[in-house]
Amino acid sequence: MAGGGITYEIFIQSFFDSDGDGIGDINGVRRKLDHVKELGANAIWFMPIMPSPSYHKYDVTDYLDIHPDYGTLEDFKALVKEAQEKDIKIVIDLIINHTSSEHPWFLESKKGRDNPYRDYYVWAQKDTIADFINKKTITRDSDNIRQWHDPGIGEDFYYGFFIGGMPDLNFDNPKVREEIYRIGAFWLEEVGVDGFRLDAAKHIFPDDRPEDNHAFWKEFRERMTAIKSDVYLVGEVYDMKEVVAPYLPGLPALFNFDFHYTLVEAFEKEDGQLLVNRQKEILDFYQGITDDFIDATFSSNHDQPRLLNKLQEDPKKLKQAITVLMSMPGAPYLYYGEEIGMLGLKPDEQIREPFLWDIQANDKGRTTWIEPMYSTDETVTPLAIQKSMSSSYFNFYKEIIRLRNTHDVLALGDLGKVSQEAFTSEKSLLAYTRSYKGKTYLILHQLADTPLEFALESMGIEVKEVIYSLQDATLSGSQLKIPGQASIILALA
Repeated sequence: MAGGGITYEIFIQSFFDSDGDGIGDINGVRRKLDHVKELGANAIWFMPIMPSPSYHKYDVTDYLDIHPDYGTLEDFKALVKEAQEKDIKIVIDLIINHTSSEHPWFLESKKGRDNPYRDYYVWAQKDTIADFINKKTITRDSDNIRQWHDPGIGEDFYYGFFIGGMPDLNFDNPKVREEIYRIGAFWLEEVGVDGFRLDAAKHIFPDDRPEDNHAFWKEFRERMTAIKSDVYLVGEVYDMKEVVAPYLPGLPALFNFDFHYTLVEAFEKEDGQLLVNRQKEILDFYQGITDDFIDATFSSNHDQPRLLNKLQEDPKKLKQAITVLMSMPGAPYLYYGEEIGMLGLKPDEQIREPFLWDIQANDKGRTTWIEPMYSTDETVTPLAIQKSMSSSYFNFYKEIIRLRNTHDVLALGDLGKVSQEAFTSEKSLLAYTRSYKGKTYLILHQLADTPLEFALESMGIEVKEVIYSLQDATLSGSQLKIPGQASIILALA
């Protein structure tokens, strides 16, 4: 498994407003690149940046431009150049399963069956799809009642897996595929981005045509690597491992949704072995497909409730959960604001609230496009204040990311299960090893409030040094003491 780098996910709309219009923008991100650098991230993933009628911008009207609220294409090129000079790679959301219903292609497609853009989308006569019009399709990433939509122009309906405002492109049409490759080439060559996050990658073709999906992404990868040999492609395939794994030859990095859900479940149930068992199972399964993959792990993102909310707003649990994330295999993704303990619950807008740079009276860059319900000065300590607090979330994030970035074992090592009975009999203890180039670390997290104690010598474990301790876990001689909600990383002799 390749990987190890840390990516910071930014929703520009909520990040930093440089021109006072209440909406975050590209020049605002440029002014805050040093924040990303100070945190220790190696890359930025931008949620959609292209013109769109919606605030989230997952329905694109122009694939070759920047949303005017965010700035200009020249602004973005300058951002990419400056970020790369600071050794920060840039990954952008590429939404190609569907366009906006306001995209010029779709406006043409609606004009009639003879229009040259008709076959850019999936159309069917109403009587041929009568049995499917009201069929409810439930998947992990959609529970919409209809996928077939009436544009009000006669007997023909069009297919849109998510909503009517997002008609699916027809990838059986070679012209559509070539359009997509041209768009990818534009962003790699003309703009200079390092890669793409591929939205809804499982839905390029309908769910009953998975082999066609796999083949498309292989072709997409070939076309993109011909332009940029080290292009980074990370896919959103939200499903169980057996469905996800066959995408790896085309999408060498895939988001690990199971990691997020199992991490939260492990804390809720105080069951330490849930996560290591699930991860070992997934990584071994992926390894059976290819050893050239990146496991994109994350603790929260723009679609999930904020991590602190899922952990009962417990600071100890948040710090421990991030210690788990940073000491597990994979290439971790951090969602903007997580590093200052931002809060948020569904609906999605409330998970994407403005970043708090300073107390409101001093915060010239705080966005105002939405009234925050969860992340306010009363509930979240702004970054400017956290910087001077030794125990703040921000300083903790910096510390734990620096630890990962300076230890190859943590960034690149293999995952091993711990067999010692004394460890595994403690249900609340999350225990595993990481091994790389002859070095092995033993990593222990006590997820419950109760302290644990072990005599390592009697277990045949010899420790070379303590690499890291969270919440006063200590090793004295061979006596290991792990308080509740504490973690320790030990280099074995």
